Amino acid sequence: MSFVPLSSLVIVDTMIIQAIGLLDDLDKELNTYAMRVREWYGWHFPELAKIIQDNIHYAKILTEEIEAELKEAAVISMGSDVSDVDLMNIKELCDQVLSLSEYRAQLYDYLKSRMNTIAPNLTALVGELVGARLIAHGGSLLNLAKQPGSTIQILGAEKALFRALKTKHATPKYGLLYHASLVGQAPPKMKGKISRSLAAKSALAIRYDALGDSQDDSMGVENRLKLEARLRNLEGKELGRSAGSAKGKPKIEAYDKDRKKGAGGLITPAKTYNPSADAVLGQTPDSTTRKFEVESLSTEEPAKEAPASGKEKKERTKKKKKTDEETTVPGERNGTAEQDGKGEAKKKKKHQAENDGVQNKDENAEEGGKKKKKRKHSEAEQEEESEMPSKKKEKKEKEE
Repeated sequence: MSFVPLSSLVIVDTMIIQAIGLLDDLDKELNTYAMRVREWYGWHFPELAKIIQDNIHYAKILTEEIEAELKEAAVISMGSDVSDVDLMNIKELCDQVLSLSEYRAQLYDYLKSRMNTIAPNLTALVGELVGARLIAHGGSLLNLAKQPGSTIQILGAEKALFRALKTKHATPKYGLLYHASLVGQAPPKMKGKISRSLAAKSALAIRYDALGDSQDDSMGVENRLKLEARLRNLEGKELGRSAGSAKGKPKIEAYDKDRKKGAGGLITPAKTYNPSADAVLGQTPDSTTRKFEVESLSTEEPAKEAPASGKEKKERTKKKKKTDEETTVPGERNGTAEQDGKGEAKKKKKHQAENDGVQNKDENAEEGGKKKKKRKHSEAEQEEESEMPSKKKEKKEKEE
């Protein structure tokens, strides 16, 4: 087994980190220079910015001969005149933009070759630029190999992660991996799942590149094919859900004849509440069934019979008593006779007590009436006595 020495790994790591840093700086400088060229030459020919959108192509046209279409547009241009000295300075700035773009292309080729040598499996999974940015963010390939897949997934989104933890919101689903081609191909709802799977496979690829002895990209290519198949599977599931149920089949509802065609309402009224279905505490199922049978029998009797009078009721009760006496046994008759005698004695006592109570009430009422009469008589006598002396005085005065 032949291992790559750690010193060479560290040197190659630093080269990749410096190259990706310079590449990002060149992109920023190229953008600022190209915008300055557009603004500067726009005073003379503002219509050119609408005709040509690419910045590098815009700089090339200013240095080369202008085509016939651009000459026709320049004849009717709204821009002001520019002197030859100003045009010369604008062309020198365009030369700088073109030279920087050529150097950037060379630097990208260098970075691509370095990444294919040190991390071929990671390059096959996420690409040269994203892989180089991951290594630069982790510090080195060995430091990145020590990180789990969950850390690699959100690498580059630390600020958003800590903000989400502080405000108790949802944590970010991806960081630098968002710029990978696999995540870009996924629909918006599936980006989180694909980034998680890609981070797990990237962690394996980084460990294999950092600590393995082979320098081929077979593992990375195989994992990429698996991820692409998973992405197609997820997209197929999503299409099935949008078309019908979760399994891709249309949802079939049960037919209900009482339901309207257009609306969700029912033609027939709602079903009435069934109290017999309720469970009653403290009763056995036999007693409840008996009650329900009695109620059903009572409902089945004809309801159109005329109400019975008092005489008919008495006759029915007498007939019931006679049938009961005939069916009873002689020994039972004696027992029932004794019980009847006791019941009659109790009834007599009750009647006597009621009669005594009525007599007491009558006596109390008579005594109360007598007392009222006595009171009235005594009041009348007192009034007469009080009137007598006054009458005598009046008679004396008349006589005098």
